[in-house]
Amino acid sequence: MKDNELIPLIIQYVGGQDNIKKVWHCMTRLRFDLHDFSKIERDQIKELQGVVGEQLTNDQYQIVIGTHVQKVYAALTEELGLDEDKTSAEPAKKKGFFGAILDIVSGVFGPIVPAIAGAGMIKGILAGLIALDVLSNESDAVIILDLVASSVFYFLPFFLAASAAKIFKTNPYLALAVAGGFMYPSLLDAAKLGEVTQFSFMGLPVPVINYSATVIPIILSVWALSYINKYVDQYMPNVLRTVFTPTLTLFIAIPFALIATGPLGAYVGSLLASFIELLFNLSPILAGVVVGGIRPIAIVFGMHHAMTPIALQNFADNGFDMMMPMFLMTNMAIAGATFAVFFKSKSKKEKSVVLSAGVSALLGITEPALFGVLIKYKKAFIACTIASMAGATFFALLGVRIYGYILSSIVSLVAYVGPYFWFAILGIVLSIGIGFAVTYFTLKSKEVNSH
Repeated sequence: MKDNELIPLIIQYVGGQDNIKKVWHCMTRLRFDLHDFSKIERDQIKELQGVVGEQLTNDQYQIVIGTHVQKVYAALTEELGLDEDKTSAEPAKKKGFFGAILDIVSGVFGPIVPAIAGAGMIKGILAGLIALDVLSNESDAVIILDLVASSVFYFLPFFLAASAAKIFKTNPYLALAVAGGFMYPSLLDAAKLGEVTQFSFMGLPVPVINYSATVIPIILSVWALSYINKYVDQYMPNVLRTVFTPTLTLFIAIPFALIATGPLGAYVGSLLASFIELLFNLSPILAGVVVGGIRPIAIVFGMHHAMTPIALQNFADNGFDMMMPMFLMTNMAIAGATFAVFFKSKSKKEKSVVLSAGVSALLGITEPALFGVLIKYKKAFIACTIASMAGATFFALLGVRIYGYILSSIVSLVAYVGPYFWFAILGIVLSIGIGFAVTYFTLKSKEVNSH
């Protein structure tokens, strides 16, 4: 079904244009905030050609489209006659605290994932080439390639500021200015030298912190900026607004970010990362079971984005992360279980859909496999969860780590070239093998072919 045929049906089945309050997208899903969720015709949406699956969770309706979701989203917004600023702003009000936090995290990270994933892949390939002695660590080529790969992560606060500004409906350039305050050399250099622990501003302490590659500080600070800007603008005379509203906003917002929200965000981020580290220190088996066990269901409910800031914080604090290798194991487990369903199916059409979903999971996009295949078969979903726990526990016991953010796909294997390469190979075989075997021997052919 072509996009121009799909879009009107999606609008109709979510209750019509008047029922749509907000719409935005992540890597594979259209996400709707609706006035009345009871108007959704979920069975009709499931049957649409081009729709992989759907999910109602946390006062948010999600339609899984796949990797071409951005094109569908563009066509949808054009059909609705709405501009991007109105449709991409993620709603954070009138929801429970947990639901609002998930909405904010997914909304902030969704738009910047291509930049992070692309830079992470280059970083992984570069690490592999250096480990194989194809490139010298001191060569100019490595310097330039490292610049390409690392710049996105080093200047991550700027990317997050622009994205968060849409979520909190504030001026993106003021948000970038706040990020600039975090990334200004006088602060970063002082943090790197470690000779000064704090500055003083109007008698208030300004902690010296290296905010490069951090996540939570800028998100909290842009949230604060949105209120500061609104408050200043509300009381500023019209004739003075153009010049003095941004002046006063920045005068308040940047020091407030440096004094309050920045340090608070850094503390929260480090606390989350420390919790994961504590989990590994207490028991690698426990860490593997917990992370590997919750990852598949977290993806189904769109909660997996909540784990991304923790991984990025680990990179910022330690220079490596042990969670992302576990995410790779989950994706491989999903692929293994999906391939087992392929061999159980007798329908050529079903085989084609399942094979495509399995390959997609190998490449790091798991929604087609989860929504289109595994959640239809409880035994297959349980099998992929068991395999995910097994692979994650295997990695945790061996201390497998990764030194840069990279999409959790079979292609990212190059990032493991070095001391963990053979562990990564064994982990992939283990996760795919267990996912495949448990699904194949527990799921009966008649269960698959009766759908």
